[in-house]
Amino acid sequence: MLSLGSKLGMKKAYKYITIAVLGLMISTISIPGNAQCPMCKLSAEQNLKMGGTAGKGLNRGILFMFAMPYLIVGTLGFYWIRNKRKEGEEKEANAEEY
Repeated sequence: MLSLGSKLGMKKAYKYITIAVLGLMISTISIPGNAQCPMCKLSAEQNLKMGGTAGKGLNRGILFMFAMPYLIVGTLGFYWIRNKRKEGEEKEANAEEY
């Protein structure tokens, strides 16, 4: 007979297995997409040859979109680390008082 502790362990294991299977299923789904990068590149090059500035704006937009996730994750990481350090300092201060 299973004890309460092993039942909870099994529930937790089933939860992780379910999440892993769903994650695997989602990651294998293929969504057809239209790759337009060569088209954008070609139109930007032609625009620059004709004296336009759309190519420069397109390149800046690509760099902006490329950098944004790193900035967001870096900012969140900075605040998370700072808060963890404050919590650690507060725990140490409380431990010293007692």
